Amino acid sequence: MAEPVIVCKGLSKIYDTLEGGTVRALDRIALEIREGELLAVVGPSGCGKSTLLKIFAGLLPKSEGEVSLRGTPVAGPRRDIGVVFQDAVMLPWRTVLDNAMLPADVQDLDRAAYLPRALALLDLVGLKGFEGKYPFELSGGMQQRVAITRALVHDPAVLLMDEPFGALDAMTREQMNLELQRIWLESRKTVLFITHSIPEAVFLGDRVVVMTPRPGRIAEVIEVGHPRPRSLEIMATPEFGRRTAHIRQLLNAGGAID
Repeated sequence: MAEPVIVCKGLSKIYDTLEGGTVRALDRIALEIREGELLAVVGPSGCGKSTLLKIFAGLLPKSEGEVSLRGTPVAGPRRDIGVVFQDAVMLPWRTVLDNAMLPADVQDLDRAAYLPRALALLDLVGLKGFEGKYPFELSGGMQQRVAITRALVHDPAVLLMDEPFGALDAMTREQMNLELQRIWLESRKTVLFITHSIPEAVFLGDRVVVMTPRPGRIAEVIEVGHPRPRSLEIMATPEFGRRTAHIRQLLNAGGAID
């Protein structure tokens, strides 16, 4: 079994409210993300999925517990973590290539050294020939491909994705699922993928983490087991249906379902 890249133990997050009280968003999460796996996390709105990802990314402080990346505590933003959010957040005055190169520019890395990697990644995500285009010339799916390139250009240890396809239409979302699977199979990056969609989680994940309503806890971690590469037709198989039904039952048992 592959060694874990991210390990968290007893992880909790407590927010202060304006009324002077507290809200426990995450409660004693224990989880390991293995080297080279695509781990999907699914759960109802407000269960703390995005909070979990932001703590892993070093964008939010934890309240309790431990989080480490390859043995080093996560105590703030790190160069070895890439993040893709639901909104691609491209800078409109920069070209596709310059948007992809943003981490190298912000981190003051050698631009000449990272330019070939950016061009190769744009080719990998199907955007060869679009390097000089601007965001307004791209579809939503194409912008998310740029966002994926941008998150990978500095060669992070792990890629964290927070509902990256949630704003796309159903057909584009299916195609982006196939694209992400292809990119992952070629890059073999460690990926944490947050989603509201049960079928999307089962289609993409090596394992699926099912979370409870707030305070977010782990209800179960499910080994998917479907061979790769996976086609969209797998969603019509009895095995796929049984796995999604099981996750739906877990969410129903917690009083919420997406």
